[in-house]
Amino acid sequence: MNKFRLLLALVTAKILFFTIRFLGKGKGSSLPGSIALKIYPHLIRDLKSRIKLGVIMVTGTNGKTTTNNMIARVLEGSGQKVLINREGANLITGIASAFAREMDIMGRRSPDYACLEVDEAAFPGVSAQVQPRYVVITNFFRDQLDRYGELDRTVSLVLNSLKEMEGARLILNADDPLVAQFGRGTGLQSIFYGVGEHEGVSHRGSAAREAKFCPFCGRELAYRYYQYSQLGSYRCPECSFSRPEPDVEGTTPRADGAVTSCQVRFRQGSMMPLSIPVYGIYNLYNALAAYSAALLLDVDPRRIADLLQGYRPATGRMERFNCNGKPVFLNLVKNPTGFNEALGVLVRIAGRQTDVLIAINDNDADGKDISWLWDVDFEMLSDCQENFRQFVCSGQRAEEMALRLKYAGITESRLTVVGDFKEAVKRVLGGQTDKSYVLATYTALWPVERILSGYAERDQTQTDRLPHVS
Repeated sequence: MNKFRLLLALVTAKILFFTIRFLGKGKGSSLPGSIALKIYPHLIRDLKSRIKLGVIMVTGTNGKTTTNNMIARVLEGSGQKVLINREGANLITGIASAFAREMDIMGRRSPDYACLEVDEAAFPGVSAQVQPRYVVITNFFRDQLDRYGELDRTVSLVLNSLKEMEGARLILNADDPLVAQFGRGTGLQSIFYGVGEHEGVSHRGSAAREAKFCPFCGRELAYRYYQYSQLGSYRCPECSFSRPEPDVEGTTPRADGAVTSCQVRFRQGSMMPLSIPVYGIYNLYNALAAYSAALLLDVDPRRIADLLQGYRPATGRMERFNCNGKPVFLNLVKNPTGFNEALGVLVRIAGRQTDVLIAINDNDADGKDISWLWDVDFEMLSDCQENFRQFVCSGQRAEEMALRLKYAGITESRLTVVGDFKEAVKRVLGGQTDKSYVLATYTALWPVERILSGYAERDQTQTDRLPHVS
């Protein structure tokens, strides 16, 4: 350890945090870490040694931020001190920023745990430095092909890194065969979570399904039912690979307004109710992942349920605003599967008159290739478009988004292209409608959220304000 360079890196990062926030230029979720790593490349490795009880890493395509923040909430509510990249800056620069921000210069602050959301592509580099004790994997879907290439490559990045770990314990999604394979393919001790069969499952495969073949023998997987995309109950007709029996399983799930609930069934047969203040089966998966991780960390099951019930979602995770008494929902979208789930929620909650804003950017963080929009099932909107007053398309790729909606069957009279975010937000807020719904890609989310905050009041019963980029 080079103590001088470490100290210099920490001081520089903290000065940058203060300067960025003082000038109102952002929240300093990545730049301080980027500069600190240039000064001292071993910053994460050396500061990790101050973590008393270990590092929990969360990776996967969708649900990382929510799952990571849920785990941190349970641990903090149980009296533990937690270092976390709560804002979701999940590349190595964001991880370095979180360490530099939370650690004091004199080395006296020693968190019990570090909860780190980590991008799949950054997983090998981060895991090599922090040597996690626990790894939570949510799911794998196609995401930004221009950054990651084919999905198989992303899965292999994580799998090969796990094979090099010693002693880590895995918390895996039993319902995703791309994730469940790690229980057999890594040699690491694993526990599984999932959602049981219920009246809302489908017996027909989704067009956006990613995993069709057995990861071990290559035969096409047979499904008994689907939750969404490739998540469901599967088995290989050739070899022994099949959906593992979950250690923690959500049964009889139901959504009532903005609340999703289920009965949690443990492998030994006992049951416990769980209710979370966020909508959708995909959020239930996140809660079950956090529940499973907390159980491994010896938190009382009833305490876990109580703390998850008080969870507040991050910015852009069905975040709710009120504008003159009208509810406005803000949701992040970044790939076909997540977009389809968001549209499914939109169709279910839409009243007789709903305004929709879709903001699509194509910056590096969004992915330059937006062809994935053609894999999203926008056609589900055309079947009930009488419930929508207008679809406002904004952002750098507003015209392409409007074209996609036109091909999906949305009538041109309901389509409007407004490139400027502020004008687009004003348009969907100003109509005499029951509610407004905003869908935004990564770099569009934050400017849209800031503009929304100027016109509408954040519903504090639904969400707490998070300070940084997610």
